[in-house]
Amino acid sequence: MNINRQDKHSLSRRNFLKALGLGTAAASVPAIVSCASGDADAAKSDEPPIGKMTYRVNPKTGEKVSLLGYGMMRLPTIGAKMSAREAGDAEIDQDMVNRQVDYAIEHGVNYFDTSPAYCKGRSEHCTGIALSRHKREEYFIATKLSNFNPETWSHEAGVEMFQNSLKELQVDYVDYLLLHAIGGGEDAMAEYRARYEDNGLLDYLLEQREKGVIRNLGFSYHGDIAVFDYLLANHDKYKWDFVQIELNYLDWKLANEINDSNTDAEYLYGELVKRDIPAVIMEPLLGGRLAKLPDPLANKLLSRDPQSSVASWAFRYAGTFPKVLTVLSGMTFMEHLKENLCTYSPLKPLTQDEMAFLEGVAAELVSYNTIPCNDCKYCMPCPYGIDIPAIFVHYNKCLSEGNAPRERQSPEYYKERRAFLVGYDRSVPKLRQADHCIGCGQCVPHCPQRIRIPQELERISRYVDALKQGKDATVEADPDFNKKK
Repeated sequence: MNINRQDKHSLSRRNFLKALGLGTAAASVPAIVSCASGDADAAKSDEPPIGKMTYRVNPKTGEKVSLLGYGMMRLPTIGAKMSAREAGDAEIDQDMVNRQVDYAIEHGVNYFDTSPAYCKGRSEHCTGIALSRHKREEYFIATKLSNFNPETWSHEAGVEMFQNSLKELQVDYVDYLLLHAIGGGEDAMAEYRARYEDNGLLDYLLEQREKGVIRNLGFSYHGDIAVFDYLLANHDKYKWDFVQIELNYLDWKLANEINDSNTDAEYLYGELVKRDIPAVIMEPLLGGRLAKLPDPLANKLLSRDPQSSVASWAFRYAGTFPKVLTVLSGMTFMEHLKENLCTYSPLKPLTQDEMAFLEGVAAELVSYNTIPCNDCKYCMPCPYGIDIPAIFVHYNKCLSEGNAPRERQSPEYYKERRAFLVGYDRSVPKLRQADHCIGCGQCVPHCPQRIRIPQELERISRYVDALKQGKDATVEADPDFNKKK
């Protein structure tokens, strides 16, 4: 396995109060819900069953944690059926948040993950309102010390942030507290030390764990593998109760193929297993990419099991690993919640043959040369108004669906050309399209996938210009675009 330990261009984020549009990010078209592969009675009504949730045991506390965890990063907004970009700074629909939280708890979900950074600083407050209507023993709250901005690196600022989380969540203790996005920054190790060690903040958090104000302490990893290895090498000192990692069937062995500064999930999970540390999983769908596979690959999954959705395969993959405590999903719509409940009520673990089948699908997916964008919007806002995620999402969608024309002599060229260009103008306003990028590079340090965003925008701009002129166009990525020099 090729583990790159030299990358210094990992995730770095701006002021957490400017959470870069995370909170208004709505998922795409809701999936069709089917419980056909789960409880027979539920299948008849297309409703998930009650009392069938799969649980994993926290080895420290002995408490049962729902395998499906509710990620509170993309909460529904007023007018939530509009696109995320149309929604902008729309008001969070608290009534809908309450309804979905109630439904989740009724169906066995008890793990809710939030952060001071999510939803532009509003997620903890809205989560606190929804959960405080239930008995405290009915749910576990996970939140984070999201001190990304250097202005928040002092001990006092960190303590204030943690105390404010307790206030917003309306609790006197936190079940799971994470050091947020470890491994980011131009100098990831120096940034980690400045955020948590040099200021004594980690010592403070360890004290809060001793007092029971924090019941489980861990970290979420997004970046330089050297920092991940360092924290695990000090497990005897810190005694991490859990670690949050990205794991899905594409990242399991091929994260490094997509970008040679990424680390395969096989390594991350394996290091946790060695130390008997439970894993919390983020990005089981890679920001939705594994729910919207290219048609030929989606058809492969549907042919193998016509009653299972494409997304459910990815959730079953993540949940099959025995040391996984919970799998997080940001469920903006009730339809998403119901489908995921069906998948984990109960979980039908994948067989070894099915795991190998999915890893074969992943190998094919890599060959599509799509841009590894998860639509997380950490790159936003662009100072020049470019809608970076919308451009990448449209490009990937057309490439995956076969609507990215190449040779002009192809009989489908003009049909595909029109579909691409019309869809581009509908998805992205002209003044926010790729040709307006000036290559400033301010977005690059904020991308958790380490995409060389200006180069990719330049490539798409050239491609669009060739289509407008009715010329041959190339969609293949320059193999060096996403390789760090």
